Amino acid sequence: MLKIAMIGCGAIGASVLELLHGDADVAVDRVVTVANARAQTEATVARWAPQARVLEALAADDAPDLVVECAGHSAIERHVLPALERGIPCVVASIGALSVPGMAQMLEQAARRGNTQVQLLSGAIGGIDALAAARVGGLDSVIYTGRKPPGAWKDTPAEAACDLDRLTTAFCIFDGSAEQAAQLYPKNANVAATLALAGLGLQRTQVQLFADPGVSDNVHHVEARGAFGSFELTLRGKPLPANPKTSALTVYSVVRALLNHGRALVI
Repeated sequence: MLKIAMIGCGAIGASVLELLHGDADVAVDRVVTVANARAQTEATVARWAPQARVLEALAADDAPDLVVECAGHSAIERHVLPALERGIPCVVASIGALSVPGMAQMLEQAARRGNTQVQLLSGAIGGIDALAAARVGGLDSVIYTGRKPPGAWKDTPAEAACDLDRLTTAFCIFDGSAEQAAQLYPKNANVAATLALAGLGLQRTQVQLFADPGVSDNVHHVEARGAFGSFELTLRGKPLPANPKTSALTVYSVVRALLNHGRALVI
């Protein structure tokens, strides 16, 4: 059985624990609590993963089979980089963190020094395999348009651009590069960063973000063109009930990655 250490146990982590509960091949047996949430973490772990230990950090001699980050951007530097240096493979959900200059290189270098690998998850978007394959043959353009209900943009810079509570039509709250989008909207723009890392990079991937009272789902639209041809993808993701800024598909992406590490046959 694959023994996993989970970093963070908020809305995403708790849902992952629930979906993995009782799995025969994969078990979360360590949960690292973050953001002063130990009591909440202990309650969640007691319900869905009673075999797991709740920790403040992984000890220097603690070596799980795999580390999965579900905690947000700050956890990557504090927990993921040290694990990679020690040779522990890691799975990262907070892809927007890689918009910070040098972060992707830090992860890669730490994994090389540890002779291991860090996997970046597709999260709330599909088509990442096709986009990454198209990059091999040559990409000319990648345009991402994201639409979420106005409430999903609360506590972000969008509040300074419009009155989210009074919108009657879609309002463009951002138009620029994936790098800028991920920095301004780190909890909402992981998709933009994911597409950029799979395709043309953070500076050349174009992004538009909308607060749209006409949608109830998180709507992602991707257009890619290049030597391979072209494709368009529209995905309407249901928001995670515990956190409307996150698509439920993000949780399923984490679970799929963990099961792929633990199963004998994967796709």
